[in-house]
Order: sequence, then structure tokens, then C-alpha cells
Amino acid sequence: MAEAFVEQRGRLVAVAHRMLGSRADAEDAVQEAWLRLARQDAASIDNLAGWLTTVVGRVCIDMLRSRKSRPEASYDDQLPELVVTEDNDGAPEEDVLLADSVGLALLVVLDTLRPAERLALVLHDMFAVPFEEIGQILGRSTDATKMLTSRARRKVRGTHRSIDERRQQRAVVDAFLTAARSGDFEGLLRVLDPEVTWRAHTARGVVVRLGATEVAGKVQHGIRAKVTARRVLVNDEPGIVAWSGKGKPLSVMACTVVDGRIVEILSVTDSERLAAMDLPGRPD
Repeated sequence: MAEAFVEQRGRLVAVAHRMLGSRADAEDAVQEAWLRLARQDAASIDNLAGWLTTVVGRVCIDMLRSRKSRPEASYDDQLPELVVTEDNDGAPEEDVLLADSVGLALLVVLDTLRPAERLALVLHDMFAVPFEEIGQILGRSTDATKMLTSRARRKVRGTHRSIDERRQQRAVVDAFLTAARSGDFEGLLRVLDPEVTWRAHTARGVVVRLGATEVAGKVQHGIRAKVTARRVLVNDEPGIVAWSGKGKPLSVMACTVVDGRIVEILSVTDSERLAAMDLPGRPD
């Protein structure tokens, strides 16, 4: 049984890593699967690979739901590399992009999905697990699982967006920036998804805020005089960089836009991390 588990371990860690976005958490999930396997009667398992995938999937679902239920907890301070470049409004095909940057953008979008959506998309589209098996993990019918996966797929399609969609993204981020500058609370609500998630990497750790009202309130409350901000590209997605009146970088924000609203914000305000980034110049 141990030898069979070792053969499956690499694939299980890959599945859990995509689900959780953290190597350490993925290792914990797979270790939990091993502990459950050790307590299981081997003769009762007909398909070990399928059994282990089911267990790891359910463990990951529990971990993701636990994160959502403790939004202020610093559950993961692992910040993906953020590549910040100037946004000159050029067409996507004219941009020079690194493959790693596109992959990082996808990971950011994956983190906006609900636990069940993320598991369905990861297992089916990345690891070719049949809908029927995914449905058994989630406790849903095959048809319901197909619909869930389709909805998740639409949310992450932004890694290959059209020119019109790119323009819409920019317009949404511009509207967010305009509303933030003027302290327009209602304007902020119009461009934020009702279930938006804001994960802020600060010098004290990670703080997560959920919902448009909470996010808009924080943005409105955080407005300060003499702050300069401009739209940029963060991992090929529209974002924002803000500077103090003296030109010191204050924050970098990566915004994920789906269907005309911001569904995810990933920000960095830690001065040490900002100093390590190659940021565009502050506008005059």
C-alpha cells in the first residue's frame, strides 16, 4: 500500500497545489490522505488512484472553506511573483509577454473561484478526471458538475481575452480608480462584484476582505491627499500602482475583472516587497 501511494504522490501533490495555491498546504493535504489510507482496509479499495483523488479533493475543499470562514486569518503569506509593466493600451497581440506571467495570472484568477468550482475545473481541465468522478467527490450529479465546471471555465477564460474584453477590463479599472480618487462609494459598488475578494499582503501579514461593501468601505476610508495612482499591467492584467507625494511606492494592486466587475483584488503594501519590484516610473 505504501509503495502504491508513493507512485501516486506526485500527481496528488500537483492536484492539491493547483487547488490550494500553496506547496506547503498541498503537502499537508496529501499527508492527510496518507493518514486516512493507513486507517483504511486495503481490500475495500477497488481503485486506489480514484480513492486517493477523492480524498485529496475533499480535504482541499475543507481547507478552502476553512479559509473563507476565517477571512481575517493570515492563512497564506506566499505571494506570487508580480510582474508590473506600463499599460500603453496596446492590443494584446502586440504585447511582449512571458509564459510565466500568463501562468501567474491564471493562478490569481483560480483563487477567485468558489471551492467547488475550483476543484471541478482543476480536476477536469487540468487532470482529465471524468465529470462523473468529480460529481461523486462533490456530492452532485454529472450534469450539475458539468455546469459547475463550465461556469468556472468562463471565469478564467481571461487568460485569452479578445481586444474588446481587454478594453472593457481597462475601463472597469479606470472607473474603480476614478471612484476611489473622489471617494464615490456608490461608484465603487458599481464596479465591484458583490462577492469580491481583496487579499492584501501587508508588512504584518495577509488580510482578506470579502464583499463589495467591505472592500468599498476600506478603499474609501484609505484615501489620502497627495497620492498619485496610475493604471498598469500586473501579470498582464489591469492593475494600479500608487505613490506618495514624495514619490515613494505605496501599493500595487492586481485586479481580476469578470463580466464587467472586479471579482478579485490582490494588493501589496509591504514596503520591502515593493522595493524589490521593478515598478514603472511615477507619472508627472
